[in-house]
Amino acid sequence: MRRSSASDVSVIVNMGRKCMMIVCDFCMQYEPDGKCELGLKIPKGMSCPEFDPGLERFCSNPKDYVSPQQIIDMAIFFDIKGRELKKVKLMTAREESNRL
Repeated sequence: MRRSSASDVSVIVNMGRKCMMIVCDFCMQYEPDGKCELGLKIPKGMSCPEFDPGLERFCSNPKDYVSPQQIIDMAIFFDIKGRELKKVKLMTAREESNRL
């Protein structure tokens, strides 16, 4: 699997298939039908002012969660940066304190 960036959208190439990743894929406000619960327009890139990351969006199985750094590394891999990365870091710190 290799990652490349096409304009502002992360692209994952896996066995010849491309999957477009958007910041919404990691947001709790993103609905299965592809719409934002807040009624916002779906961004083309990896930024959104109302980004609300959730641990379950990074690890669908809670047993897969190892540490905050694991989630932060995943966010960086998927080209999440700036204000959105800060929100991911806050979410992981909150999750970690809830587990203690």
